[in-house]
Amino acid sequence: MKLKNITRRRFGISTLSAALAVGGLLGASFAQAAYPERPITWVVPFPPGGAMDVIARTLGETVSKDLGQPIVVENKPGAGGNIGATQVSNAKPDGYTIMIVANGMAVNPSLYKRLGYDPIKDFEPISLLADVPNILVTQASRKDVNSVADVIEQVKANPGKYTYASAGVGTSIHLAGALFTYLGKLDMLHVPYKGSGPAVSDLLGGQVDYMFDSITSSKPHIDAGKLKALGITTSKRSSSLPDVPTIAESGMPGYELRPWFATFAPAGTPADVIDTLQKAMIKAMETDKVKTTFQTIGAEKIGSTPAELKTYLQSETDKWKKIISETGISAN
Repeated sequence: MKLKNITRRRFGISTLSAALAVGGLLGASFAQAAYPERPITWVVPFPPGGAMDVIARTLGETVSKDLGQPIVVENKPGAGGNIGATQVSNAKPDGYTIMIVANGMAVNPSLYKRLGYDPIKDFEPISLLADVPNILVTQASRKDVNSVADVIEQVKANPGKYTYASAGVGTSIHLAGALFTYLGKLDMLHVPYKGSGPAVSDLLGGQVDYMFDSITSSKPHIDAGKLKALGITTSKRSSSLPDVPTIAESGMPGYELRPWFATFAPAGTPADVIDTLQKAMIKAMETDKVKTTFQTIGAEKIGSTPAELKTYLQSETDKWKKIISETGISAN
């Protein structure tokens, strides 16, 4: 009787252990499959209305349908994107807080003395999304300039006479102009504004000579015949304005300013969660709705793996560290 009882007990313990093990495996699989099980917050560290905001909202709507949970876009503007980035760097690394950034992620470490975060160490890369080219524009009424080569010739003949507007120090619009003067050894006066809107307004009014504006805000004025497009800042022509040459092919070899957009999560976010988000974003960029929106704002789809984005961020950071050091640009 005792032997039978012992055998039964052992059998019962073994059965229970097996059940718990199987249950544990099923539980783990279920927990993994459950992400996301609540809304995801997507931080946009700039005001509503710009290309970054449009990209996040358009992708967010499509990705949320794929993942089965809402993606809530929150605009946290300020300090060149640093306020929003700092907030996300301190968020819980569980996949429920992500952010979209521009190439300021690579520029700001050299531009600001204090960031409050480390762009490389404090985030997990998800994917490159798209780039939205800047475009060198001037008033359409001007008859004395019709190409990038004309601009270079005029500036060299009249050092310090010509101006270019920007949406503020450190913006991609400013950096595009700074790179232009740096590579061409040109003397042009930078006129920073508080946002692209007032800068474009003064450009249209003739108060400033040039602007390396985002194609998103300049294209409507180009289409309306108010602004003249001279050159695209990216290495390839834009599908939205295919007849406009790149600056590199128009008299300044090696020029490239690529205003890219990408997504990141806080450091420590699980790899399987990053993988889920990356695949959903790549899938969303193949939908007709996202493609149409990208075309409307002049965005060119990129897409990448997390590893590719990590490598790209490091190379961009190194590139701009050198340029900013040699040009003396500072946001402080």
